[in-house]
This record gives sequence, structure tokens and C-alpha cells, in this order.
Amino acid sequence: MAARAAEGLASTALRNVLQRVQQAAERASRQASQVRVVAVSKTKPVVLLQEVYDAGHRHFGENYVQEIIEKAPQMPKDVQWHFIGHLQSNKAKALLAGVPNLYMVEGVDSPKVANHLEKAVAGLERNPLKVLVQVNTSGEESKSGVEPSECVELARHVKLECPHLEFSGLMTIGNADYTSTPENFKICKELQISPEQCELSMGMSGDFELAIEMGSTNVRIGSTIFGARSYPVKT
Repeated sequence: MAARAAEGLASTALRNVLQRVQQAAERASRQASQVRVVAVSKTKPVVLLQEVYDAGHRHFGENYVQEIIEKAPQMPKDVQWHFIGHLQSNKAKALLAGVPNLYMVEGVDSPKVANHLEKAVAGLERNPLKVLVQVNTSGEESKSGVEPSECVELARHVKLECPHLEFSGLMTIGNADYTSTPENFKICKELQISPEQCELSMGMSGDFELAIEMGSTNVRIGSTIFGARSYPVKT
């Protein structure tokens, strides 16, 4: 019943988000086309994802391996899936096997995870997998990611030691001052990558406009598009 009530609202919310992205980009003298919106559908039924897809959207994200594996086969094959957040290394093979159209992993936070993804991709006939190194800019122990001082080393590992992975930039849940922005430029310089090839995934429902103004190229929007997340009630 709740899913039916939400039908129509998600596509309207998507249009509103895209308009806000356009406005934020204009304030920063940027093109809206430089910013990718990933619709994060955690806990939401496929019917709502299909509605957003039918409105023309193609980039969708999930935070749990089991959920993305269950949803991916129910959606059209041209969806470009993003796995977002910490990935347990022992689930890398299942993720790649279960989601052939996996576009990007936003959350490589150790050489071990990178190596497991490398091995999983190498065993499949597919293009290199785009990955972002997750950086913990807040210093909070509850958040995953490498320390800012370690991100260049991990990025170099991905670029040099993982030929089936494509290092594509940084992902972070940023501080209020968005200290990840200069870290991204630092990585570009260290690895001799042009800024256009080094993405910055930063910004969610509550702060994506500020993140865009600070240079984000990839924003992860969940509840603003799909509504509040629905978790099972524990008894």
C-alpha cells in the first residue's frame, strides 16, 4: 500500500532534485552535466525504482550486496548500478557475478578490498570496473574509509596493481568544510591524472547542493527521491 501511495511522487521528486542540481551548478559556474545523480534506493521496492527509470534516470545505488543482487535482475539491463559504502572483501565475487551491469564501486577502503575486486573482475569478460577510494574526512570511527593521509597510497595501489579496476576518484561523507576537495586535487597531481578524470563523490540528500558548489561530480540521493527509508520493525 505504501509503495502504491508513493508511485508518482518519486518521479516528481527526481525532477525537483535535478532542478536543484542545475541551480547549484549555476551558482558554482559549472554545467549541470558535470554532476551525476545516483538514486540510492536502499530498502525501497523495485516498483519505485522502475518509476524513476521510466522518468529517464539510469544511475541507481545500493548499500547492501544482497539487496543489489536481488534488485538488479528485476530492472532493465541498461541501469548503471553503483555499490556505495564499505564492501566486505569476501562478497566482491558475489557482487560482480550478481550484477553484470555494475558501473562503479564507491567505497574501496583497503588494498584487500581492491585485490578481491581485481580478482573478481579478472574472472569475468567485462570492461574494467570503475572504483572510487573512500576517504574518512570526518575522523569518526563509525565511518569507513582511509585517512586522508593514506588515500594517495591506496589510489596508487589501485592504479598500478589492479589492471582490471579503473581508479576514478574519491568518495567521502564530507565534513562541513569539505576537506576532501583539496585531497582530490592532490591525488590528481600525485598520480598525474587530469582533474576531469578524477571524480569526487560527495553530498547526499541533506547537503548535495553545497557539495556541488564545492566541486562534487557525483551526488548520492536517497530519501529526497524515494522518501524515508523503511526498515523492518524489530520485535
